[in-house]
Amino acid sequence: MPEQAPSLLLLIPAYNEEHRIEPVLVQFAEYFQKNYPGPFQLVVVLNGCRDNTLGVVQRVREKYPSVSALEFAEPIGKGGALIEGLKLAPLADLIGYVDADGATGPKAFHDLVKRWPEAQCVIGSRWLPGAVLHQSQSGRRQFASRVFHLIVQSFFWMNIRDTQCGAKVMRRTAVETVHPSLRIADMAFDINLLYSLKRAGFTILEVPTEWTDKIGSKVTLGKTSLTMLLSVIRLRLFYSPFYKLLRPFSPLEAWVYKKLRAPRPLPGPRDGKREL
Repeated sequence: MPEQAPSLLLLIPAYNEEHRIEPVLVQFAEYFQKNYPGPFQLVVVLNGCRDNTLGVVQRVREKYPSVSALEFAEPIGKGGALIEGLKLAPLADLIGYVDADGATGPKAFHDLVKRWPEAQCVIGSRWLPGAVLHQSQSGRRQFASRVFHLIVQSFFWMNIRDTQCGAKVMRRTAVETVHPSLRIADMAFDINLLYSLKRAGFTILEVPTEWTDKIGSKVTLGKTSLTMLLSVIRLRLFYSPFYKLLRPFSPLEAWVYKKLRAPRPLPGPRDGKREL
């Protein structure tokens, strides 16, 4: 008798996505209902939404019970939303996440899930041979992406071509082990996650994926890039012997994040969540 497929929990962080998240949720719910033989759950983590994203999720849930929401009234950043969502790891054998814009489709994500026996973490890559890119990024965004990659590689030597692709899946044991070290709440969260996995000795498999650059991205080159650079530097310093000496500069750090209107790295567990 064949073993049942591992249970799967998919997280989608969302900030003001009422106009484009519904088809993404329907596509994932229908696809995995038809094509995944194991238990499947999809949880949208609402990050301080000011629109009707929650109402959209509730409407989809009426038809697809596998879809639910975890809501935070105040903005906690994409990374903060994923940190909170990953606390649900005990609910499944495999835990993954994708972006709310649908840049990674359900089949592309399923392709990552199928590789789970090969590593503790499987990530999609837009920069490996075999990747399929629809409506690729502008030249400026590609340049910024490659510069950021060089900075990350020089700081952490992870040898990962695409740390920022929003499609990853991990085993529960890996998530639960590294979760206490996840603190970066902005778009640099992926660096925090991957480096924590590497330091803990977990294997990471990077595979080419299919990806579509979506119109309406909330990523702005200037402010987002500067925030991510600041967080990467902070992460590097955190793992250096000089970190304790820098603690007196914590108020300055808080001021800089505030000026950038970016979520400051989390000091510890947060309260105030509501479950759907």
